[in-house]
Amino acid sequence: MMNAVVFDFDGTLANTLPICFYAFQSVFKEFDKRELSSDTIKEMFGPSETGIIRNNLLHPNKEEAIEYFYEKYSESHQSLVDVNPEILNLLKSLKEADIKTGIYTGKAKRSLDISLKALNMEGLFDVIITGDDVIKPKPHPEGLLKALSLLQVANSEAIYIGDSDANIVAGVQANVYTIGVQWLPEYQTPAFSEQPDLVIKSVKEFRRFLKVGAL
Repeated sequence: MMNAVVFDFDGTLANTLPICFYAFQSVFKEFDKRELSSDTIKEMFGPSETGIIRNNLLHPNKEEAIEYFYEKYSESHQSLVDVNPEILNLLKSLKEADIKTGIYTGKAKRSLDISLKALNMEGLFDVIITGDDVIKPKPHPEGLLKALSLLQVANSEAIYIGDSDANIVAGVQANVYTIGVQWLPEYQTPAFSEQPDLVIKSVKEFRRFLKVGAL
């Protein structure tokens, strides 16, 4: 029996990849005078935003660049990221069905908080683990195992849902049921190299899988 669903965030619960790309591109252009493609930035994913900037920015003033990232992320969020009623209703349906919900994301807490507030998702999760809460980022399962411990559910009772190979590998290593999703306009992995237990293309399909009806 599935008692908990843990979600990745970017490209899974919200179509936030455009704002992530925009904010990172703005930082590297402003500080390094480099024009980076979305694919190049995607290859940097794993650590939190602060980790990505510290690891890849050539400019010595990392802290100023990090603040600039959050400035761009925040000011353009509303124009680049839409509220998704279908996903909001899914999260509320899980609550109604007494299924525990969590987030395990590589995002830093600061940017996740901006997104959760902007997308009306505050207060919908029983546990949230961000990139700030782990020593080893995805695909290491540290954060997912921490989430399951806080939720007090066994591995066999949990699902981990994500849109990238790193998510699926983390789920497999944590010995949970893994679902690869491609239900948003932009997601990270068109084809998974590590095969998830299930690939889902729509929120409706996931509802049918869980037998959770619409509100």
